[in-house]
Amino acid sequence: MPIYDYQCSECGHRADVLRKLSDPALTQCPACGKESFTKQLSAPGFQLNGSGWYATDFKGGSKPAAKAESPAGDAGHTCGAGCSH
Repeated sequence: MPIYDYQCSECGHRADVLRKLSDPALTQCPACGKESFTKQLSAPGFQLNGSGWYATDFKGGSKPAAKAESPAGDAGHTCGAGCSH
């Protein structure tokens, strides 16, 4: 379920609200009770779960990644063809 940012245009109360996508938008401010509580435009927030995602595989960085040698002989070079390195 996504978390939405809401703000009251009357009293300025702000809240982050966990809502289903199918739930209607909130309109009544929980602080002042007026019908001026509106959803704010904000950056999406989400977390990737399961094996293979950043939070489980790379957290802590205990082992550095092995550098593979490229066909051209530059160890660890990843710029690609046409690069002047």
